[in-house]
Amino acid sequence: MTAAIKALEYFNIKKDIILYTDSNYLKLGITSWVYGWKKNNWINSKKEKVKNKSYWITLDKLNNLHNIEWKWVKAHSGDKYNERADKLATAAI
Repeated sequence: MTAAIKALEYFNIKKDIILYTDSNYLKLGITSWVYGWKKNNWINSKKEKVKNKSYWITLDKLNNLHNIEWKWVKAHSGDKYNERADKLATAAI
């Protein structure tokens, strides 16, 4: 989530962006679930508080600023950009 936020914050004017993620949680959260969460005052379908609410609020704001196409890629499947992102994230830890 942090990587997506940082990537989107890089652009301070509206852009057309294709954002690839290996996280279904991120993709489904921002393209589907967030609408229900907002409507239900950040309560999920299990009647629990949404986890990572502050991240979702930031992502929702950025998602509405830009025209983003969210694409899911399978992790560790040979996608060169996903593999590179994984190496960078691992090194940063």
